Amino acid sequence: MDTNRIVPPGTPSPGLPTDKELVLRVIPMPADVNANGDIFGGWVMAQVDLAGSVLPARFMGGRFATVAVNQFVFKQPVKVGDLLSFYADVERIGHTSVTVKVEVWAERQRPQYQCVKVTEATLTYVAIDEQGRPRPVPKPASAPAAGH
Repeated sequence: MDTNRIVPPGTPSPGLPTDKELVLRVIPMPADVNANGDIFGGWVMAQVDLAGSVLPARFMGGRFATVAVNQFVFKQPVKVGDLLSFYADVERIGHTSVTVKVEVWAERQRPQYQCVKVTEATLTYVAIDEQGRPRPVPKPASAPAAGH
């Protein structure tokens, strides 16, 4: 075992962002592959939607729903066994919606350790009431940018 690759617990792995919040980590499995042996893009999209909802869930004050995938870019294929780290940043808080940017980084062990950004996306979530209608978003103490 290469001891140069051992990272103490709680220490970010080399190459991973330190200026964004880690909101999800997952390892894709063989059941998630397409005919080419890469992980299905739809599987990655579902994980990004989950990761993107973590920050808004903290202050939405109730139900909310994904209303838009504003941008989704696959930069590199995702492989079985990659350790995927999902980082999120709130880009904008509007009257009824929150826009979040998500970056997905893969740590690969074979043939040698490397860390690569595999996906980035921007999603918008809207706060909804019990009837599914948009409602105002409660403003967190340190809101990024106001808007509609």
